[in-house]
Amino acid sequence: MRFDILSIFPEMFDQFIKQGIIGRAVRDKKIIINLVNIRDFGEGPHLMTDDRPFGGGDGMVMKPDTIYKALDSISNLDCERKVLFLTPQGQQFNQSLAGTLTNFEQIILICGRYEGIDERIRAEHADMEISVGDYILTGGELAAMIVVEVVSRLIPGVLGGSRSNVEESFEGNLLEYPQYTRPRVFHGQEVPPVLLSGDHNKIRLWRKAQSIKRTFERRPDLLDKLHLNEEDRNILREIKKGKNGPEAEKKDNTKENSE
Repeated sequence: MRFDILSIFPEMFDQFIKQGIIGRAVRDKKIIINLVNIRDFGEGPHLMTDDRPFGGGDGMVMKPDTIYKALDSISNLDCERKVLFLTPQGQQFNQSLAGTLTNFEQIILICGRYEGIDERIRAEHADMEISVGDYILTGGELAAMIVVEVVSRLIPGVLGGSRSNVEESFEGNLLEYPQYTRPRVFHGQEVPPVLLSGDHNKIRLWRKAQSIKRTFERRPDLLDKLHLNEEDRNILREIKKGKNGPEAEKKDNTKENSE
């Protein structure tokens, strides 16, 4: 997969594309990251990329002609591609959307700055608008890094183990179970004995129970999207019983009988 990132601060990506999983994926040619400096297409001696907004108001707006030229400079690979605008007005980015984006061979990310991008370039060229959260960033660069990393991790060969990305948080709408490594005892806290038992089925059940428990306690909204099998329902029933007493179990059974 190829990522083309348009930004007026491409140097922000220098270490991002050299380190860790993304750096290795680039070196192994699992992904290609092409940085395009929008300022290279600016006008005048100062290579201006923004101007005052029509109608007045604070701040500056990124010019449509400059971004158009930057977009036009990207090689047309004659493949399925998506042009993404990173904006707080966009669709909420999540693991499911990241999975959808892996179906494309080329993703172009446009990093806005200042008060935003001229509406005409958005209307003409944006295939999708994406928000990485309900908060305000100075620009789209950090958001672009998030999108690139999350999508890249789903590309075959980017992660080491074949199930590494399947067993992580938000896959299957469950948060990840607790992880432990050596030493067995740290500051008086021991590794759960089941993880040392060598019984793979018991370990699987413990991990599933911990995932459901964490999701129930921290992100119960995710459980609404989960298709529970009988084993999952039994685990969740025990978790609710432990948290709220017998009344919770009675309520849960009443709900199941009504379905």
